[in-house]
Amino acid sequence: MAEKLGIMVCGHGSRNQNAAREFAVIAEGLKARNPDLPVEYGYLEFCNPVISAGLDSLREKGVTRVLAVPGMLFAAGHAKNDIPSVLNTYQAQNPGMVINYGRELGIDLKMIRAAGDRIQAAVDEANEQLGFVDKHDTLLMVVGRGSSDPDANSNATKVMRMLWEGMGFGWGETCYSGVTFPLVEPGLTHAAKLGYKRIIVFPYFLFTGVLVKRIYSYTDEVAARHPDIQFVKASYLNDHPLVLDAFQDRVREILEGAAVMNCQMCKYREQVLGFEADIGQPQESHHHHVEGIGGGLEDCPCKGDCDASCRDQAFCLKHGLPWTPVHSHADPAPLQPAFDYGASTTLGGKYGHLLNASPDAGLEAVMNAPSSGKAHVHEHGPDCGCGHDHSHDHHGHEHHDHTHDHGDHSHGHNHHHDHGHSHTHAPYPHADHPLGPKSMKKT
Repeated sequence: MAEKLGIMVCGHGSRNQNAAREFAVIAEGLKARNPDLPVEYGYLEFCNPVISAGLDSLREKGVTRVLAVPGMLFAAGHAKNDIPSVLNTYQAQNPGMVINYGRELGIDLKMIRAAGDRIQAAVDEANEQLGFVDKHDTLLMVVGRGSSDPDANSNATKVMRMLWEGMGFGWGETCYSGVTFPLVEPGLTHAAKLGYKRIIVFPYFLFTGVLVKRIYSYTDEVAARHPDIQFVKASYLNDHPLVLDAFQDRVREILEGAAVMNCQMCKYREQVLGFEADIGQPQESHHHHVEGIGGGLEDCPCKGDCDASCRDQAFCLKHGLPWTPVHSHADPAPLQPAFDYGASTTLGGKYGHLLNASPDAGLEAVMNAPSSGKAHVHEHGPDCGCGHDHSHDHHGHEHHDHTHDHGDHSHGHNHHHDHGHSHTHAPYPHADHPLGPKSMKKT
């Protein structure tokens, strides 16, 4: 039977409905660039359709090989663990479909140019409305997402440096919206002390959402304390044509077998200073409990432009809204383990992020292989999508204990999943940093 290709864009998801609409535009842009291929999209959490629903749609259209690209700027937990886990599980349950996983957008000259356009537009508007300020008197603050992966965090700093040097600003700084340090408020407070007349705040984000709104809110707070400084809020990347071109490049890389992640700096594979406890952590999704639950509350005053106020119990009581912890595991719907690869099976093959077994063994043969009943190892090849070894016991454990990093806070969860495996993820080692999540005001 002839191979039929399809494209799957895998996103994170947001409670903010505007963010979901903007993500859908990316899928439409890829459809325009690939008129002969079916294109679908899906989310890890909060939004519909979920990733598996998008894959179902491709399968119903007769697709036998999926080119799956992560809608992520950098490769941290979502790109290395959550999305591959969902795709692995789906492929194991649908052996007639092969899923090839591409790499994140990463450090890319098209992305840098798109970011430069957004920043320059903000500079031009500020010069027109507020009066001209020389770039040498301007500080550029690039705000990254922030994660528990130091390689991804360092990429945000590299983006900032390339923009700073490329555009000729007087100074450049990086801060983050959550998890790591410095966060936005302490980062901008520090920047305000450096003596620049104008500070450009640029969220290096693909789409709007709760975190972008929070970045702008903190910018307003710091600006109110420093009326002598112009604080200018640049737009995020959104559907800039060069962003769409970069997504198209990631699809083409899969076809050419050139989709290779930066395994040399991966904390799951190498001894990254301060993150030694993460080596060999299992590859699994942490989003099964919030898959497809929808965005913000229907009757929320935000009208779909969610700023996360509905996560606050007092806010919900004030507006007559139901309140439950967003990341509650009260009724978990766990992903089943994909399948036991056996101790010597290697993920990889001709394509850097091929999600089925080694090129020497078909998926059916791997799935039918007898289980040893012991802990098993997933030894990922040097060009694998996540690039880390997995050693974990899938037998005889009901208790599941792990910690999540979500946005600006960490959740420690103890919950019982009777799906036969036990994982404990190392906490972010600097969660108590004075410029990190602890610096956020509690309201």
